[in-house]
Amino acid sequence: MQASFSRPAAATVLAIALATVGLGSAATPAAAATIPAGAGSYSDSRPAGTSGPTTNTGAPVTPKLTAAARDKPVPTNDWWTSLAYQRYGDNPYSTPMYGHPLTYQATSGGLEVGYPTNPAVVGDGRQYEYPHKADLTVGLSGLNSPDTKADDWSDWTVTPYWSDGARTLRTTIGHGMPFVYAKGSGGDARITTAGTPAVFADNGNVLGITVAGHHYALFAPTGSDWTVSGTSITAGLGGKDYFSLAVLPSTDALATYRKYAFSFVTGSRVSWESTGGTVKATYSLTTEAKEGTERGTLQALYRHQWLHTADALTPYTYVSPRGTMKVRESASFTTSQKNSGVMPALPASSGVDKARLTGYLNEVANASDPFSGASDTYWTGKALGRLAQLVPVADQIGQPGIRDKLLGLMKGRLQEWFTAGGASEFSYDRDWKTLTGYPASYGSDTELNDHHFHYSYYVYAAAIVAQYDQAWAADSAWGTMVKTLVRDAANPSRTDTAFPFLRGFDVYAGHSWASGHQGFAAGNNQESSSESINLSAGLVLWGAATGDTALRDLGSYLLTTESEAITQYWFDASQQVFPSSFGHDTVGMVWGSGGAYSTWWTANPEEIHGINVLPVTGGSLHLAREKAAIKRNIAEMERENGGPAVEWRDLLWEFESLADPAAAKSKWDAGNAGYSPEQGESKAHTYHWVATLDTLGAPDMTVSGNTPTSAVFAKNGVRTYTAHNHGSTARTVTFSDGATLSVPARSTATGTGTGGGDPDPDPDPSTGNTFRLKSGGVLTTATDGAAGADTVASADGVNRDGTPYKPTVYEVKNVDGTLATGTSTTFRLRVDAGTTVGLAPQVRVSYDLTGDGTFDRAETFRYFATDPVTGWEEYTQAVGTKSVTGSLGALRGGTVRLEIWNALNSGTSKVQTGTDGAVLKIPYV
Repeated sequence: MQASFSRPAAATVLAIALATVGLGSAATPAAAATIPAGAGSYSDSRPAGTSGPTTNTGAPVTPKLTAAARDKPVPTNDWWTSLAYQRYGDNPYSTPMYGHPLTYQATSGGLEVGYPTNPAVVGDGRQYEYPHKADLTVGLSGLNSPDTKADDWSDWTVTPYWSDGARTLRTTIGHGMPFVYAKGSGGDARITTAGTPAVFADNGNVLGITVAGHHYALFAPTGSDWTVSGTSITAGLGGKDYFSLAVLPSTDALATYRKYAFSFVTGSRVSWESTGGTVKATYSLTTEAKEGTERGTLQALYRHQWLHTADALTPYTYVSPRGTMKVRESASFTTSQKNSGVMPALPASSGVDKARLTGYLNEVANASDPFSGASDTYWTGKALGRLAQLVPVADQIGQPGIRDKLLGLMKGRLQEWFTAGGASEFSYDRDWKTLTGYPASYGSDTELNDHHFHYSYYVYAAAIVAQYDQAWAADSAWGTMVKTLVRDAANPSRTDTAFPFLRGFDVYAGHSWASGHQGFAAGNNQESSSESINLSAGLVLWGAATGDTALRDLGSYLLTTESEAITQYWFDASQQVFPSSFGHDTVGMVWGSGGAYSTWWTANPEEIHGINVLPVTGGSLHLAREKAAIKRNIAEMERENGGPAVEWRDLLWEFESLADPAAAKSKWDAGNAGYSPEQGESKAHTYHWVATLDTLGAPDMTVSGNTPTSAVFAKNGVRTYTAHNHGSTARTVTFSDGATLSVPARSTATGTGTGGGDPDPDPDPSTGNTFRLKSGGVLTTATDGAAGADTVASADGVNRDGTPYKPTVYEVKNVDGTLATGTSTTFRLRVDAGTTVGLAPQVRVSYDLTGDGTFDRAETFRYFATDPVTGWEEYTQAVGTKSVTGSLGALRGGTVRLEIWNALNSGTSKVQTGTDGAVLKIPYV
C-alpha cells in the first residue's frame, strides 16, 4: 500500500535446500550467509545498514513469548499481536485488542474486559469507533506482573500469560467468544469492576452482575462462593485453578451460558475446500471439560459468516463494529459461498481496437525505464504488477513480441530480487521468523508491516510468468523463491517451524491485518483490502499455472472470504454495518474498533476510494457482486471530490465499469487524452479493461464456473462465458446456470455457452412449484440460503440400481397443488464423485398426495454415469425413468420427497445444495 505507517511487511525465513519442493518446512542451515532456494537464494542476515523490527525509539525488539511458545512462529499481523510485539517500551503488556464482541487490554493486574456498544464518531466525522473501555479486570488477588507474554495461540484464539513470581495467570480469549477462560495459581480469583456492580443473580459459584449497562456472569469452581465488596469480587478456587466469565446478551440468558461455563476452549481451527465453484469453510473450537462432561460452547458469528451459513443460530445477538453478531450453540459452524473467479486478463472482445491497444502497449514496453526508478519492495512490486497485467493482453491481440519483451523484463527483475547478495534481496529474521525484502518500505522491516501487500505483486507477476514459461516456475528454478514468499505472507501450514500459519490473514475476522505490531488504541488495521486480494488472486493463478491445487484452493478460500468482508466492512454494501451517525458509504481503513474515511497519507477522496480498488486485475471481478454499492461509492467520491476523479481517474473508471460499463467508457472517451496513469496502471490496461466491459457487459456474479479461473459477463440479457485452462489437456467448464464452455489446453476460451438457461427440461430456480435442495434434508422454495454440499453414502460395493440404499433425503411437507396437464417431474442436480470411477448417483422422487405417510407415487430415474475427475457434473431427469409406480393427483397437505443414493461401486460422492444447480420442479400449479 502506498505509505502505510502501520501495516506489516512479513519477513520470514525459509530454509530450503536446492532439492526442496512444495511448501513444507525444511531445515535451516546453522550459519549460512546465503541460503539456496532453487536457482535463487536469500540471506540469513540483514544487509549492512538496515534494520529489523524495533520499538518506537528504534531499539531492536524480539518476540515477547513464554518459554512454552518460544520456538513457535508468531503470526505477527493479528488482532492480538501487541501481546508479542512490544512496540512501546513503556508498555510491556498490550494495547487494546478487539476480539468482538469483547475487547481486551493486558495490565499488570490481569486482563481488562469491555463490551463497547455505543459508537463514537470522531475526526470531523471521518471515523467511527467502538473504543475499548474496561467494564472489569480479570485477575488474581495480589497479582502485579511486570509484563504480559503470549503463551499459546491458534487460528483465532490467544492465551496471554502473567507472572509476578508468586502468582501466575493465563486467560484464553478469541474472536466471537463471549467467554474469558482463566487459569491461575497463587491467589483467589478476583474480578475488579469499573463501577459498583448490580447483582442480578447469586448462586454461590455463579454470580450475575451488571456493570456499565452490560451483563456478565462469573463462574468459579463448584463449591466456591463469590464475595462482592465494592468494586472487588473474589472467590477462593478450593484447590482448583480455573474460573471463567461471560458477557450475556441479556440476564435471562444466564442458564444457557452457565451450561458452557466449564467447557474451556483450548484451540481454534479453520478448514476449507473449494470444489465445483463453491468454497466451503468450517470453523471449529476444541474444548476441555473442567467440570462435568459438557464439551460444547457458544460462539458469536460475524455478519460475513452468518450470511453464508445454513447452521442453526440462537436468538442471541451482540453489538460489534462489524454489525450484529449472531450466536451459535455449538463448537463449530460451516460457511458456503460461490467461488469468486480469477482470470489472467479480461477476455478478447470486438470492442477493443487492436491497433490503438498496440500503441499503448509499446509505450510501456519501450519506456526508457519500465520500472520507473523503483528500488524498494513495494514500488518494485507495483511496477511488476503493471507489466504483468499487459502480458496476456499482448498475447490476446497477437503481439508475441511485446508479450515476450514484457516477460523478459519481469523475469529479470524478479530474479534480481530472488538472488541474495545484490542491491535488492530477501533476508530471513530468525527471531521473528519472517522474510523481509531490502530495500524495505513503509515499515515492512522495522514494524513488520504490509508483507502481504508487497509480496502480492511478486506472486501475481510470477504466476503470469508461469503461465507462459513453466520451466521458469519449477522448484529447481525460481518457483522455490516464489513459494518462500508465500510461506512468509500466507503460509497454509501449521507445522512449518520457519513461518507462521497465514501470517496476516485473520480467518475469523475474514480479512487480513496490516500492522506488524498492532500498537494502536484502535487495535490493528488494514487499509488496502484490494492489495490483500491481489495476493489471493496471485495464489489462484500460481497454483493453477503450476498444478498446485492446494495453493490454488487456498487462494480461492482467502479471496472468497475476504471479498465478503470487504463488501460488508469496507463498502457497507448492505448498509447494516456503519453506525447511522457515520456519514459515509465507504471507509478507506478498517480498524479493530471501527473504520475510517481516510488513508495513511492523504485525505484526497479519490485515493480514499481508490485505495481499496488498486490494483485492478482479473482478481478484481469479485467487486462486481454489489453493483449498487459501487454506484454509491463513485457518487460519494464525486461529492467529496467536488467532481469526477482527476488524480486516480483510471482506477475509478475501471471500478465504475464493474457496475456501469457504459458510464465508465464515456468517461474514458472524454478524458483519456490528458491524464497520467496511476503508478500501477497503464493506458493499455485501462483501455482494454473499459472497452472490454463496455462490449461484454459487467461481470455477472450470480453465475459461477466449476473452475476458479472462470467468469461470466452479461449485457442486455446475453451472458458471455470465459475461462482459462492452465492444464495440458482440454477441459469443459460447467457454470452454475447449466452453461458449458470447452476450453483448449493452455488457453482462454470465450463464448455464449451451451446448455445454459434452457428452461426445459432443466427447471428454473425456485417458484411455487420449484424447490431447492437445502442441507439438512429440506426442500424449500426460498432462494436466499447458503450454497453447500451433502455427502451421498457409498453403495458398499453392491449393485443398488433401482433400490435406495442409505439415501440422502430431502423433503417438504404441507404442499398444495393442482396437477398441471402435460408436465412431468424435472430436476437439476450437481453431483461429484471426486476421482472415484462410476459411483452412479440415482434419484427417486416420491409423492404422498395427502400427507398421511403413504407415498402414492414413486418415480425412480436411471442412474447417472459420473466421471473420475473432481468437479460438479449435471444430472437431470433427461436420463429417463427406470421405474414408475402409482399415480399422481391433487396435492392436499401432501409431502414431496427426493432421495439420492449411489447405485454402484464403493466410495462417497457429493450433491450440491442451496444453488440453482440443486433444484426439483414438480408438475403442479
